[in-house]
Order: sequence, then structure tokens, then C-alpha cells
Amino acid sequence: MAKIKQPVNPQCPVDYAFQRIGGKYKGRVLWFLKDGVMRYGQMRRLITGITPKMLTQVLRELEDDRLIVRTVYLEVPPRVEYHLTENGHALIPSIEMISKWGMGQMKEQGIAEMGES
Repeated sequence: MAKIKQPVNPQCPVDYAFQRIGGKYKGRVLWFLKDGVMRYGQMRRLITGITPKMLTQVLRELEDDRLIVRTVYLEVPPRVEYHLTENGHALIPSIEMISKWGMGQMKEQGIAEMGES
């Protein structure tokens, strides 16, 4: 099993956590995986604005941090699936709280959620 890379000089638990799940895309990847297994192409379509290179990098970092698992099926064409680990699932309640906070802030500022007009 790969060793979890240690964050660069975490100053506190919040710093440690955000070094592992912060950034523009990691939270969204974890959020989409909360409902089950997904393939790369599915995530690519759901996560707007992400390049293939960036999605690959984010998936690798989440895998290195043991938050997701990548399973490769030796088929033609090859099939690769991703799902949350137990540690990844443990983050979902926190992401849900952040989502609720974000929804409240968006509503307060008159910002429509995607899919709403």
C-alpha cells in the first residue's frame, strides 16, 4: 500500500485537512463519488471547467491520500472506475455542511444554483 504523502508543514488540523481536500476540484470529485462508483468520462462531463490533465492529477492525489480507490479492469477497451474509501466517505458529512452553508450564502446574495434560472 502506498504511503500517504505528508502535507507541507501543517500548522493545525484545518491546514492538514485542506492540504488534502482543498482546491478547486477535489471537493467536487469527492461529492460526485458519494453516490457510488464512477468512471473517468462521467466525472469529466460532470465537473465543468476541468481539463483532462487536471482531472487526472486530482484523481491521483486523492488516491495517494487514500480518499478514493482506482480500479482498472483489463478489458478491451480498458475500463477504470473510482469510488470512495472509508476515509473518503467520512468526509461527506463535512462536505454536506459546507454545501448547505454555500447554498445559504448564494441565496442571500441572489446567486442561482446551476440548473436553476
